[in-house]
Amino acid sequence: MPTIISHTAVPLALGVGLGPEVVSRRLLIAGIAACVLPDLDVIGFRFHIAYADVLGHRGFSHSLLFAAIVAGLAACASRVLRTTPARAFWFVLAATASHGVLDAFTNGGLGVALLWPWSADRYFAPIRPIEVAPLSVDRLFSQRGTQVLLSELIWVWIPCILIGVLLLAARVRRSRLPS
Repeated sequence: MPTIISHTAVPLALGVGLGPEVVSRRLLIAGIAACVLPDLDVIGFRFHIAYADVLGHRGFSHSLLFAAIVAGLAACASRVLRTTPARAFWFVLAATASHGVLDAFTNGGLGVALLWPWSADRYFAPIRPIEVAPLSVDRLFSQRGTQVLLSELIWVWIPCILIGVLLLAARVRRSRLPS
């Protein structure tokens, strides 16, 4: 998996790129929370839940169905998030689903249960350039951790920054067009 820090790159890029008129501050915070939510499944290790189990790491909480459920909850909370139900749903869906998708691009683990409950199979992307992050903070602050963070800079942050800048440029350009 990419680090929790790098999972936030997707909602941050979308939030900055789309702007506060589309993504309220509260919706952005909800998207950031939603994008890290799938990794709460690591508590399963404390309860001796096997990694490969549907309740294990990268199991159901990394699925597209889980992302849709979280997005549905965000849509129900749209007033609190100061946005429309549709915006809350689509933004939080993108944020939450991006977690499993990014994990599928890593070079370690057992894959991601993206299609659970329709399939218990775990999937990887056809290319896997992102170094898998260690599950312990101690190992993150090591030479291996430096390699992981550099990999995430190249394969997560730079593309997300480019997407954010392109969205921002399109938004600015649109605002300058005559009405």
